Amino acid sequence: MKKKTAVVTGAAGFLGSHLSDRLLAEGFQVIGIDSLLTGNVRNIEHLAGNSDFHFIKHDVTNYIYLPGEVDRVFHLASPASPIDYLQLPIQTLKVGSLGTHNALGLAKAKGARFLIASTSECYGDPLVHPQKEDYWGNVNPIGPRGVYDEAKRFAEAMTMAYHRFHGVNTKIVRIFNTYGPRMRLEDGRVVPAFIGQALQGQPLTVFGDGSQTRSFCYVSDLVDGIFRLSQSDYHEPVNIGNPTEMTVLDFAKAILEFTGSKSEIDFRPLPEDDPKVRKPDIALAKRLLDWEPKVAFADGIASTVAYFRQFLSIAS
Repeated sequence: MKKKTAVVTGAAGFLGSHLSDRLLAEGFQVIGIDSLLTGNVRNIEHLAGNSDFHFIKHDVTNYIYLPGEVDRVFHLASPASPIDYLQLPIQTLKVGSLGTHNALGLAKAKGARFLIASTSECYGDPLVHPQKEDYWGNVNPIGPRGVYDEAKRFAEAMTMAYHRFHGVNTKIVRIFNTYGPRMRLEDGRVVPAFIGQALQGQPLTVFGDGSQTRSFCYVSDLVDGIFRLSQSDYHEPVNIGNPTEMTVLDFAKAILEFTGSKSEIDFRPLPEDDPKVRKPDIALAKRLLDWEPKVAFADGIASTVAYFRQFLSIAS
């Protein structure tokens, strides 16, 4: 039988590369597209020579042309860390709008299923806790983080418009804090930041008093949720994340313990519009997809620390 073809935008990124691995394991041919603005070919170099994986360097804010059949389109392309989208605000807005439009256009032209990687940032600094999919959020559209939050909210609106108006078979996953190997050390997110600082003997930077909370999901669990959602017939947003909540300060202390680091903790002012709490309600994912996270925090962190130890040893 002819293998089905999946397109992954942002394929050289942290999540895109792991999703590509999963799709290949599920028997798909994968066409990975990435502009390499924030992605890195290092994340997909292990796929070199794999006849079922094809990489195209392309900016999806430009028209996407692909010959042949396409069965799935996974739109993951976007700067995804605060450092990236604060340094690349226009590009972030363009990939959420023009990039989503072009990826949806590809899915429509090919009769393919479409999945958009949205985000828990759609909930902003939430006034509802934990966050359920029917919560509309508390987002500052003109704040510095608004370029990412509103790009994703617009992308969700466009995805639903293509579903309702053009009949495209669409899915929306709202991704909560995810971690694991292949994150960029310098991308500004708390997991690589703390691990990198701890391994290099630098102070761990905690913003505010560290009482703000996050919920950390290991990447293999997240990708499993994405794949299950792509196989479903559900079209509205679904939270995928780990509901185990912890404070940023407790997380910093856990990283010091896991790495054996003697680093101090350096408290800095809280950035504007930084969410005070973050915890997914995953009741819908459990019921709809029979999904919940399986990787224990200790196991996931151990794997991630090992990755960064090796990365730093190679870099040095």
